[in-house]
Amino acid sequence: MFVAHGIIAGAAVAAPDQRLYERRDIVTGDIVTQAAALGTSEASAAADAAAGAFPAWSALDPERRASLLLRGAAILHERLPQLCAIGEREVGAAADWIAFNVRIAQDTLSQAASLAGAVGETAAAGAPPGLDYRIVRRPAGVVLGLAPWNAPVTLAVRAVAAPLALGNTVVLKGSELCPKIHETVTRALIDAGLPDGVLNFVSNAPEDSRDVVEALIAHPAVRRVNFTGSTRVGREIAVLAARHLKRCLLELSGKASSIILADADLEATARTIAHGAFFNQGQVCMSTDRIVVEDAVAGRFVPLLKEQAERLRADPATGRSPLGQVIGPEAVLRLHGLVEDAVAKGAVLITGGESSGTLMQPTVLDHVAYGMRIYEEEIFGPAVGVIRVADAEEAVTVANDTEYGLTAAVFSRDLDRARAIARRLEVGAVHINGSTVCDDPAMPYGGVKASGYGRFGGRAVIEEFTEIQWMTERAEPASDPAGG
Repeated sequence: MFVAHGIIAGAAVAAPDQRLYERRDIVTGDIVTQAAALGTSEASAAADAAAGAFPAWSALDPERRASLLLRGAAILHERLPQLCAIGEREVGAAADWIAFNVRIAQDTLSQAASLAGAVGETAAAGAPPGLDYRIVRRPAGVVLGLAPWNAPVTLAVRAVAAPLALGNTVVLKGSELCPKIHETVTRALIDAGLPDGVLNFVSNAPEDSRDVVEALIAHPAVRRVNFTGSTRVGREIAVLAARHLKRCLLELSGKASSIILADADLEATARTIAHGAFFNQGQVCMSTDRIVVEDAVAGRFVPLLKEQAERLRADPATGRSPLGQVIGPEAVLRLHGLVEDAVAKGAVLITGGESSGTLMQPTVLDHVAYGMRIYEEEIFGPAVGVIRVADAEEAVTVANDTEYGLTAAVFSRDLDRARAIARRLEVGAVHINGSTVCDDPAMPYGGVKASGYGRFGGRAVIEEFTEIQWMTERAEPASDPAGG
């Protein structure tokens, strides 16, 4: 059994009354983790600690900040076996998924480290005679990061890496579903040499989550909020942030479509889409939910996808799956409901659909259409729907027929045509002949519509986690201030 503590000003902390909550193994039901159930007082203390550490951290040489983050990346790699062991128990993740998480987290820290020198002053043109303009970019202050369970290492690191690199201090509120993973990630970065209070970690019982989040957002020292998770919760975060006039960055739910044009390499496309639909049991915001395929090749493509899906089947006898587990029994029930609704309304179950506990087999549904729940709702599980369309024009219409806009893909041998279609898709990222599950921390990533706003990654994060100050300078006061 694991024990998870909060971390405030570098020290492990428990709730004052030693209150704990339990995270149970999603397969056996055994207690996996006993975690500190911190409350609003401890959350405020974490924000206070971050505020106290901010002056020295923001003034630290950027190269020193960068070196600490790079050291943190190395420590995460060293602790991969530990993270895999925890991830299997807390969230049912396969080892290769956690390894992928750690690799992207290391890249995220390296990318963030490269931005450490982005704060500072630059001269600006356009000032009238006798006047100089300067632009000062400086850290915003204390940043609140809210990380989810599904990519537990990657997204915890993403919540804190760029803010730290740019001179902010951070409070990370972990997910109630993986408190030990998030504590372990936090501790790895602190062990790299972060001064006390620069990075703090808050764990809380599920029933206290709203109060803890509201206390953190309302705290006067908190200047930025970033959240990755569902659109439903993201709307609540946005309302709280707006109430307190705090700027927030939201990366929310997705409903990724992969468009297959008639000239695509169907075998390669089937392999790629199987990755996009089923990796980590499809529990990724950028997972492929809808395959929008021209009718002329749909009959040839669907059997190829079926073959790829069946290669990923789990073994119920041993409980082993190359995809890991679905997060819990309630999620399995919801997925069954999506499949049953689709079949009742005319979809054809090509493969999968069955489950054993939290193991669900990769599921392919053909002839998915408007009016089915699976057409509209984010699946967040190992299922995908095939939607047949007459042509590329209809494919674009269908792909955009969703409230979400996170990622998409286009498959075609004609790259000019694929680019033209990609530009018409209402999404934050689009991949030509590539999986919708694609991450590169050097690139700006985020959604449009109900998939959120703002961008993680690349230089876009500089705008998210810094303030700009316009400074004017004269050698002496103007004789006629009103005249310039």
